[in-house]
Parts: sequence; C-alpha cells; structure tokens
Amino acid sequence: MQTFEEKKMGLRILFVISVFAYLYSCASKKLVLSEGEILNEMHKNHIGEITFMTTPIPFENYSDEDIKSRIPFGESHELNARMFLSKTLTAYLNELEPGQSVEKLAKSGNFQIAFYVNNNLIYTENLNVNAGSPWYKNSGTVYRIPFKIKESMDHWAPYMWQRFAFQNGGQDLLNSGEHKLKLEVRPYIEIDKIKVGDVIAQGEVTLYSDEMEIDVDENLIQIQAIEDGSGWPLSTDKYNEEKIEALNKRIASKIFKDITSIVVIKDGKLLLEEYFNDTYRNTKHNTRSVGKSFMSAIMGIAIDEGHIKNEDQKLGDFYDLKKFKNYSSDKDDVTIKDLLTMSSGFEGDDGNLDSPGNEEYMYPTKNWVKFALDQPMVEQRTWKYFTAGSVVLGDIIHQSVPGGLEKYAEVNFFEPLGIQDYQWQYTPQKVANTAGGIQMNALDFAKLGQLYKQEGNWNGQQIISKAWVEKSISKQVKIPRNEDDYYGYQFWNKTFFIDGKSYEASYCTGTGGNKIYIFKDIPFVIVITSKAYRLPQAHSQVRKMMEDYILPAVIHD
Repeated sequence: MQTFEEKKMGLRILFVISVFAYLYSCASKKLVLSEGEILNEMHKNHIGEITFMTTPIPFENYSDEDIKSRIPFGESHELNARMFLSKTLTAYLNELEPGQSVEKLAKSGNFQIAFYVNNNLIYTENLNVNAGSPWYKNSGTVYRIPFKIKESMDHWAPYMWQRFAFQNGGQDLLNSGEHKLKLEVRPYIEIDKIKVGDVIAQGEVTLYSDEMEIDVDENLIQIQAIEDGSGWPLSTDKYNEEKIEALNKRIASKIFKDITSIVVIKDGKLLLEEYFNDTYRNTKHNTRSVGKSFMSAIMGIAIDEGHIKNEDQKLGDFYDLKKFKNYSSDKDDVTIKDLLTMSSGFEGDDGNLDSPGNEEYMYPTKNWVKFALDQPMVEQRTWKYFTAGSVVLGDIIHQSVPGGLEKYAEVNFFEPLGIQDYQWQYTPQKVANTAGGIQMNALDFAKLGQLYKQEGNWNGQQIISKAWVEKSISKQVKIPRNEDDYYGYQFWNKTFFIDGKSYEASYCTGTGGNKIYIFKDIPFVIVITSKAYRLPQAHSQVRKMMEDYILPAVIHD
C-alpha cells in the first residue's frame, strides 16, 4: 500500500508532467525570432535594470514604490528581483551567433549572472541552457528572479543563489552587518566556443542584518557521546571539538537545514556519531540515489562469481532490443559499463525535464525497464545522469543471479557486512529498486564506505574483488561543466581543498544531500544523511559542512 508521502509524490509527478507536456507542445512549434515587446510604462522606465523586492509582487501590480534599495537579510527574509530587458534573450543570442535557428539559440545559450559583494566579484555562473523554455526565451522581456524564498519552488534562481551563498562564500560575506549586493547579467552562447555579450541588465541593493544571533539550546551544541552497542570499534583519536560544536550550532539554528546524521569512521573505528532533527541511531534514512552505489557493489559480486561475464557484456545478451521502441543498431553496442558510467547514449537526462528519458516520466509508467529501453539514442555519447539506466542494471542482476536480486544481495552482501535492518523500495515488477531509496541506519551506510576503503575486504572475507572496487571508484568519465568532478561505476569523485591541501574522495550521493565519502589518502569514511529533498541548498550545504567544519576538525593535527 502506498504511504501518504508516496501518493503525494505521485500527484506531484503527474502535475509536473502535465505542465511540461503543455510547455513542450508550445515549444515544439516552429519558433520565429522575436525581439519581444515593452509591456508597460514601468518596463519602459527600467529597461536594463534589475530591481529588488522582498515578497514577490505580480508584474501587473509592480510599481516604483515596491522597489527596495535596502532589504533585511537573514533566515526569515526573502529576496526577489525583477529584470527588465529591452528585447528577448534569443535576440541577444542572435547578435552573438547570427543565422542560427531560434531552437538552436535557445538550446545553446542563456544568461550569465555575476554576483558582487561590496564591489568585489564573488561568483559568476553561466545559467544552464535547459533553464527556461525556448518559447519564453523568445518572448520574455521581464523576468522575476526568486533568489531567497520560503516556499519550495522549482526555479533556477534559488539553486543559483545557493551556489553563490554556500559554495562560494556569499552567505558568510552577507551574514552580519550591512553589505551591497550587485548583479550583472549578460547573454552567453556556446556552439563552437563560448561567446559572452555585453551587460544587458544590472542592479544593486543593500542587504542588512536585523536579526539577533539565534539562541540555541546548549544541549544541541554539545558533541554527542557515542553510546554502547554501535557494532564498531571506538576510536580514541582526538579532533577539533570546537569545529564540531560550531557545526552543531549551525545545524540547530537551521542555517544548515534538515541534516539528520553525521558519522565519521577513522582507520575503521567510530570517531564521531551524531543525530539531529528527531533522528536516532536506529533511524532508517532514505538516502535516495545512494542506493545506486549499492547496486554497483552487487553487480561487482555477480561478475566476480561468474553470473554475469563482465561489464563489457552488451544489452543484447539480456534483451531482444528490437522489441522495444526506437530500435537502432547503436543500442546493440550499449554495455553494462556504459550504463554504470552514465554514458550509454540513451536519450535520458535527469537534469533536463525536456529529455524524454528523465526519471520523472518513468515513475508513473507500468514498466520502468521498458521505459528505459524504449528511449531513442543520441548522436554523441556523453555523460548524462540517467536513473532509468540504473533500473536496467538492477534488472540484469535480477535475471542473472540465483534467487533474484533481493535474495542474492541479502546472502552475498548484507549478511557478510552484518546489515540486518534495511528496507528496499520496489519497481512496479516487484524487483528491488536499484535507482535508489534503500533505507538503513547511518552506521550501516558507513559499512559500504568502509568496505570500499578496505578494497572489498570485510573481517578477512573478500566480499567484492579489489579490481572491481578500484574500477568502481576510479575516475572513469569527466562530468561536464564541473571542474573537479568525475564519475565511476555509480560512484562520484571529488577533490576537497583544505588549508591549501587537496584531499580526493569517491562518494555516493542522493537527493536531499545524502553522502557517503571514501577518502583516498587519509583514513576516513564520512556519512552525512539529510532530508532536504526539495531544498536547493541540499548538496551545497553539505559541501560547506565538509570543507569548513568536518574535514578541518578531523584532520586537525
């Protein structure tokens, strides 16, 4: 039986699909280049400006009296902007790349936004080309930009704000006192190379703090004692307690939102174990796509035992691909490795709602494997996050191992690790869902990380071959547009920089900011669980927690 949350999620998905189906029908019509229009006197008087307001005000009701030059900045305050352009984005992009179709312009370019604090450039981002429909890029001349908002909203602006605020230091610069925030917007396009135009809109506002420091219960700041019965040997090593207490204070004061647990393993021993927001040691955390990495581990065991030949086996060994829609010979060449590295060439991109293989369109269907294999192929294979492909990998395991995926994983993976209290989610075919959603407590999640840290060996038993572990967490594929991010076999790779030193980590990650970090040259496995599923800062706040608090605390000499 579906839970209330599952039903609510299903309704949300259906709503999203209906909205985007409508937008897609509009966007699919042949577009003719348009410069747009000046909508009213307010628009005419503020062309080229970015104005600021607190709560959102509909454009038709917006007046000069609503424009704010000073806005309070803090946890309880919103920050909205409105941008007035003289013409459409596609008209600006056409000046950079003349002669292209509207569709080509819209799919190759967007806005570049630069953030200044007190006249110092802090952050510049080329907005993802998938943000905004081609239709609106070719018609819109006024944009509302909801940077800081209280309600959950599927819009690019809150996510960009969080990258500015949490990943690039903006939050700390603005957190106290009075500061000037300035924005500059330019058009950019990337066809053969990136071209950036002149400033098309700019504006500034003074942000000031009117909030007293939040009074936090001292009991929530203190480091939590590790109770007996963890199942892990305990570390007696020291760490910087002040850093951890400062982190606990920010979690308690909701600066870091919806964090539920932090576990640090050092040299195979439990160094730190803390729980937040009404969670405890026995809480089963839904870490979403972290489950993909568990699937990768089980795939490795199945290959080690000979149930699957190797990761170079092709899909045609498991499916009659001609029975699925959009058959092409390119599908015959797709391998298990291609799906493991998210480089299969299927038209599936979870980062783009215009992609027909986006996971949001998969969940309402009756057969997720068929959904994946029905997708057409793209001309050029590149890394695209394709959750439906992970479902196919789970199905391959299910049909190849004795007893099916769930039983096989229990006997060959969970039992040897001593993981007993866990819970799968399931596909419509009642197969364990390898797209994500497997739930267990934080200490058991750490066991996956420690198993890989120990090259597949657990208490003297080689559960996964060393060779599979090495391939899984190595840098198999470069992730586009992320300077230091790579992808392995359903594992990610990142380098952290602390006090001028670099620290490489492989990690599992899931929606909401859930992570299992496995460090290469230092003896740590770090688990962070979170339920910030709909918050734009979910991942960026965890990165800041790691860089400013956890890593400096535990590598402290």
